[in-house]
Amino acid sequence: MKPVSVAASPFAPGLVNLPVGLRTPCAVVDLPTLRANLAAQRAQTAAAGIRLRPHVKTHSSTALAGMQREAGMDGLTVGTLGMGERFAAAGFDDLLIAAPLWADAGTAPRLRALHEGSRLTVGLDGAAAAARLAAAVAGSGRPLRVLIEVDCGHHRSGVEPGRAGELAGVAARQGLAVAGVFTYPGHAYSSPAAPAQAAADQAAALRAAVASLAAAGFESPVVSGGSTPTAPHPADGLTELRPGTYVFHDLQQVALGAASEADVALAVAATVISTAVPGQLVLDAGAKALGRDRPEWLPGHGLLARYPNLRVTRVFDYHAVVPIPPGASAPRLGDVVAVIPNHVCTVAHLADHLVLLEDGRVRANAAIDGR
Repeated sequence: MKPVSVAASPFAPGLVNLPVGLRTPCAVVDLPTLRANLAAQRAQTAAAGIRLRPHVKTHSSTALAGMQREAGMDGLTVGTLGMGERFAAAGFDDLLIAAPLWADAGTAPRLRALHEGSRLTVGLDGAAAAARLAAAVAGSGRPLRVLIEVDCGHHRSGVEPGRAGELAGVAARQGLAVAGVFTYPGHAYSSPAAPAQAAADQAAALRAAVASLAAAGFESPVVSGGSTPTAPHPADGLTELRPGTYVFHDLQQVALGAASEADVALAVAATVISTAVPGQLVLDAGAKALGRDRPEWLPGHGLLARYPNLRVTRVFDYHAVVPIPPGASAPRLGDVVAVIPNHVCTVAHLADHLVLLEDGRVRANAAIDGR
């Protein structure tokens, strides 16, 4: 079977032509594409006059966060207290934990230490949580900054926008410093047609939340929102944007219209280890390298960058099955190929490090040290 030509692939040449000697499976990153993604997102937020606070859960790497800082980010978003601790230890001190945080006996001392050692802001969506947060930092010398989380349609966490002022009052009486509001338009992932409406829902929810805070006597210097799928849409009313996946992109972002195939910067390098069953090949990268995420609107579990008509249709723990349509070009036994994943955040989380590629060579490894 004759391999498809490089020109036939819409993906970055650095992912189509992998260097020899890779130890598979491994997550590989095309550095030129990564840098272009960082610059494009920074240019977009700069043109809109808003801050860029990327969510580092996509890569969980302090080295890549350093690249984002060099590209002009304005602070970091993390998903957990532990992730905040990791990035603070690496010298990143402007952190937003963009989720409600419950300060129990185990987390309260850690929260206090992180608050005392960095510029920390924490998400809040309930009165009971406010009391816990205030108790955790009592006597630390300065109040803990919080953002009131509101639900804009994702229905995961957050209060109704009209109740933001009420919760802000509770938080202030507990001694917390209310800095504004935030939301997450996660329902942008529900279908390829959803991002535009999710962005509109976000704008409406944040307007209502800011009005609710104003009615309760609070200003909203921070109005935070965003995701990679909604980032291309107008950031109405936002003062900062929190995309994550934009650093790498993936098949979901391509399908959702947030990126083109040429914008995808990360793939999983895998070796063809079996062609024993006619009409298919087997790779050494399964669910523990690619993840299992497969939205109903996206076929397969990934596709081969050099052979974009070949998709992974089944994944096992350590193996992936790729059917070969009649007459299609395909890799041979022993070939190393790049698999473009559905959900890149899962891939990075499963890896120990990212292999950074440039000009057909391995330039460095970036540790996944922020988990």
